[in-house]
Amino acid sequence: MSNSIGYPVFRTADPVLALRVARQLVAVGDVQYAEVSVDIELRTVPEVLRIREALPDAWFRKEDVEDWTRDPSDPTGLHVGVHAPELSSDPGFLSSHLPLWASMLDQPPDSIEEDFTAVVGPNIGEILWSSLVWPDVPDREIHREANSARVSLLLNSHSLELDEHSGDHTVLVHVRRANRDGSELRHASWLAEQVGQSVIGPPQE
Repeated sequence: MSNSIGYPVFRTADPVLALRVARQLVAVGDVQYAEVSVDIELRTVPEVLRIREALPDAWFRKEDVEDWTRDPSDPTGLHVGVHAPELSSDPGFLSSHLPLWASMLDQPPDSIEEDFTAVVGPNIGEILWSSLVWPDVPDREIHREANSARVSLLLNSHSLELDEHSGDHTVLVHVRRANRDGSELRHASWLAEQVGQSVIGPPQE
């Protein structure tokens, strides 16, 4: 993981609008090597089955440290991930392993974002654009940044930990953490300004 810090710059109840603003932020950077990943928490069997159908290339997993400790052999495969076509549709099996997470990692930009936003429904989810490059802005003492240049769209959540549900969606811009000397906020503010937004809350790591 890079040494990054994320600042919220936009929040709305409209997921389509949130996606539009996130994409505008992504476009501020160099996207030659950009990748996009999506992740969604699923707390009911019907939602697992719906997302398995809607995202046939997704991988399903569970994040249960206690379960891993109980049986490190991972007989279900859900600790390392099960591809959607191989995931059991048995309600009894699925209900015993909830919540499940479904993800698609390192995809080309503009390949899955709209479909994912359309199917996320009430679930907590994230779209993460990574491997961006933020530009050099000498007159603002902002330096070119690649390692920490990211944009996150949190769907139905305000937290990068994806551990609290909300009724709206938050866009965060990520910059390099520099000992909280003010340069992080200056950089995030400049990036937000390029798309007509501003920092609206405290940073998250």
